[in-house]
Amino acid sequence: MTSILESYSSLHPRSVQLYQQALQTFPSGVTHDVRFLPPFPLYVDRAQGCRKWDVDGNEIVDYVMGHGALILGHSHPLLVEAVNGQIAKGTHYGACHELELAWANWVRRLIPSAEKVRFTNSGTEATLMAIRLARAYTGRDKILKFDYHFHGWHDNVMGARYVESDVQRVSGVPMGTLENQVTIPQNDMALVERTLAEDHDIAAVIIEPSGASWGTLPLVGGFLAQLREVTQRHGVLLIFDEVVTGFRLSPGGAQKLYGVLPDLTCLAKIVGGGLPGAAVAGKREILALIEFSQDMDWNLSRRIFHPGTYNANPLSAAAGSAMLSHIADGRPQAHADAMNRRLVQAMNKALERREIRGCVYGLSSMFHIALGEDCPRIRDGIEWPWHSANGASPPRTSLDIALALKRGCLNNGVDLMGFSGGLVSAVHQPADIDFTVEAFDKTLAQMQEEGIL
Repeated sequence: MTSILESYSSLHPRSVQLYQQALQTFPSGVTHDVRFLPPFPLYVDRAQGCRKWDVDGNEIVDYVMGHGALILGHSHPLLVEAVNGQIAKGTHYGACHELELAWANWVRRLIPSAEKVRFTNSGTEATLMAIRLARAYTGRDKILKFDYHFHGWHDNVMGARYVESDVQRVSGVPMGTLENQVTIPQNDMALVERTLAEDHDIAAVIIEPSGASWGTLPLVGGFLAQLREVTQRHGVLLIFDEVVTGFRLSPGGAQKLYGVLPDLTCLAKIVGGGLPGAAVAGKREILALIEFSQDMDWNLSRRIFHPGTYNANPLSAAAGSAMLSHIADGRPQAHADAMNRRLVQAMNKALERREIRGCVYGLSSMFHIALGEDCPRIRDGIEWPWHSANGASPPRTSLDIALALKRGCLNNGVDLMGFSGGLVSAVHQPADIDFTVEAFDKTLAQMQEEGIL
């Protein structure tokens, strides 16, 4: 019997060759941490819709979806037309242009809390700006965040998913910076209340409104509304990191879905239409800190300095405007959500049939796979009824199981986001979902045969 690992190597010889070259150029041979996959990552040649083809010609149903940016799938005709139309006009004017205004107006129309907007180029830049604005606006230094929540990789948020007490130092981050970060478990409102009452130097609370790591560890019901109330009472700003959830959970993001408005919102991924693009949106008086005075005073003690060569570049503005105009009515999201429900429910049935410990769960069009541990069985809907609220860690699939799942699914024509999840797009169809479930079931069978499960 050929093992999952042996099949993976034999199916992707060209990827092996390219990875050997990449090892001479890139650290660990990759350009993004999530793309690292031993013994080698997959190299993709082209993509269309919900499928992509690797350099060896293997056709794959994709659930990475541009790390969540491609809710309309790869190379959607509307976006291709928008970008092609703009690229002939210019890729970078070094000046203001009409498209940036149209793009921002779509953000303001869809995101309930967006009174003003400032464009950046990535989610990391967006959270960096939001935190700096919060500190400048409140005159305080500290940021309160939650265990396992991911907000990019700059020093203010460290760029890793872990419990703060587990790591005494973060490589390359000064201790003085770490001392301005307070990290606590999510879902513990009494602890939030106590922390804000005792520490008067906290400028803002930042949170993924889906729960940690795009819903891997869900929030308990009502937590966001309570968080909004307690932050307002203590004069602390609330920042929603909607880099993943923005325009996905609803056309207006998590804040529209749950009816809770933050002071600042960080957007990326979908907002750029699949091109590099991000934004900070929020209250007028907070964004006013970027404004110039009448005499163009550059005194940095009074205003936030924000350059950025590619801010609101015409290509991203064209793609972003086309994307947001197309998903504004919510129909693409509704289709993606329906396909995700079909996927999650069928995957759970496969686990049950094979008597494998674990579960698949999700939120909206996002799903997560937990194997090798006991999970509550999900009968209705797709959301995990998360009962162990305070201090709970996300489900942990062992590395051996996670790697075998990733490789096995690729062997069977499916690419997961990371090792154990994915994002469904508006162009996935029932046939794609059924194919994915079959590939998942085949992979589970192979893992059982090898004694991995």
